[in-house]
Amino acid sequence: MLLAIGAAALPASAQDAADLLVRTTRLENQLRQLSGQIEQLQFENRRLTEQLRKFQEDVDFRLSERGGSRSGAAPASPPAGQPPQPARQRRGDAFDPAANPGSAGAPRQIGEVIDDDFAGSSTAGQGPLDISGVGRPGPQGALSPTAPRGPSVAAAGQAASSREIYDVAYAHVLRKEYERAEMGFREFLQSYPRDRLAPDATFWLGESYFQRQRYREAAEQFLKISRDYPKAGKGADSLLKLGMALNGLGARDQACATYAKVGVDFPSASNAVRKGVEREQKRARCA
Repeated sequence: MLLAIGAAALPASAQDAADLLVRTTRLENQLRQLSGQIEQLQFENRRLTEQLRKFQEDVDFRLSERGGSRSGAAPASPPAGQPPQPARQRRGDAFDPAANPGSAGAPRQIGEVIDDDFAGSSTAGQGPLDISGVGRPGPQGALSPTAPRGPSVAAAGQAASSREIYDVAYAHVLRKEYERAEMGFREFLQSYPRDRLAPDATFWLGESYFQRQRYREAAEQFLKISRDYPKAGKGADSLLKLGMALNGLGARDQACATYAKVGVDFPSASNAVRKGVEREQKRARCA
């Protein structure tokens, strides 16, 4: 009798275990779907925040232009019977970039000069690397590398770490979603400009431009690595990419000078970089 009861109980327990396994698997699938939806919503939120920021910048720019045109108009004469208003005097401690063009804070052309030590290389005499007149100017919405970078609204609204933002943006690079990658890396650099991943983020931001044939913006980012992060791990790669971007802009001489600079600044560059330099030198028909 006891044996019969035990035999009947075994199938019931096995059935319960199978049901529990099915339910667990179903819950795991639902959890994965919810996680994907949350990630998508976070990305959409960041995208909308970026669009709002661009809109606000555009409005501010238009208002400043309108204010400047008004200030440039002839001052209206005061009504009869009222004394004329005294002219506004410029503050004595105000910074004037026209009077101090070489001081810190004065505007400079992006990518104006590559390091002075390049003058001693085999390509000396060609002058400093200047991409200010190369190619077409970037779109109005593009961020200038010298523009002040405040905290991102999206990063402030969400407690996302620098590594999380970087990983999401890099995942877009791996999926060849370069427009989304650009947005992610720009958000990273705005929110964490001094993070240890900033040089890599700058490189991949340039790569996201390069892959969409936006060579000028790409060159600005690759040049920024050579200027601001000369000892970065991607220094040699960035110089190679800078030459490729310059060649894409039609600046063959500057591209060839940049390829030659790779060997000067990075004599121990990886074999892949050296082969890439040789390949691009042949493609550009460098002397």
